[in-house]
Amino acid sequence: MIDHMSALFTLGNMQFLLRGAGMTLLLTVIGCTAGLIGGFLLAYARGSKGTPTAPLRWGATAFVEIFRRIPFLVTLFLVLYTAQMIVPRAPLFWVAVVSICLLCSAYMAEIVRSGMESVPAPQIEAAEVMNFSRWRITWMIVLPQAWKVILPSAVSYMVMFVKDTALASQAGVFELMFAGKALANRGLDPFLVFATVLFAYFVISWPLARFGRWLEARLARRTHEGDRR
Repeated sequence: MIDHMSALFTLGNMQFLLRGAGMTLLLTVIGCTAGLIGGFLLAYARGSKGTPTAPLRWGATAFVEIFRRIPFLVTLFLVLYTAQMIVPRAPLFWVAVVSICLLCSAYMAEIVRSGMESVPAPQIEAAEVMNFSRWRITWMIVLPQAWKVILPSAVSYMVMFVKDTALASQAGVFELMFAGKALANRGLDPFLVFATVLFAYFVISWPLARFGRWLEARLARRTHEGDRR
C-alpha cells in the first residue's frame, strides 16, 4: 500500500488531478452561470400572456420539459454528434459547455419561476393598475424579492451538478473523473486513485454546500427581520 501511495502521490500526478478538478469547477461555474441567465429568460417567456407571445411561451415550455427529462449523457452525445456534423473538429470542452448550459437552463428556469411566483400577487396587480410594463414590474418588484428564494436553490443545484459533470468524461472531455481514469489506466492503484477523486469532489462540493446553507439562513433571517419591522 505504501508503494502504491508513493507512486500515486507524486507532484506530477497531483498537478494532473488538480487540473481536472479545476476543469470540473470551471464547467460547473460556466454552466450554472449561463444556466441562471438562460433560466431567467425561459421563466420570463413562460410567464408571458396573450396570443402574440404564445409561440414563445410554448417554445420555452417545450425546452424546459424536454431537457429536464433527457439524461445529461444523452444530451452530451446529441450535442457532440451535432457539433461533429457542423464543425468536425469541435473542441470537446465547448461541446461539454453547450450541453451543460442546455441542461442548467432547463433546471434553473424552474428555480427562477418558483422564485418569481413567490412574490405576492397583489403587489403585481397593483403595479399593473399603475400601468407598469411587464419588464418594469419584473425588474423593480419581482426580482428584488424573488432572488431571496432563487439564490439558495441555485447554489444547491450547483452543488448537485458538480457531480454530474463527471459524465462529461464519457465523451472524452478532460475533467476530474477523466483525470482519475487516466491515472488508473497508467497502472496506478484504482482504489487509491478513485478515493482521491472522491476526496477532490468533496473538497469542491462541501464549501459550496456550506455557502448555500449560510446564504439560505441569512436571507431567511433578513426576511424575518423585515417582516417584524
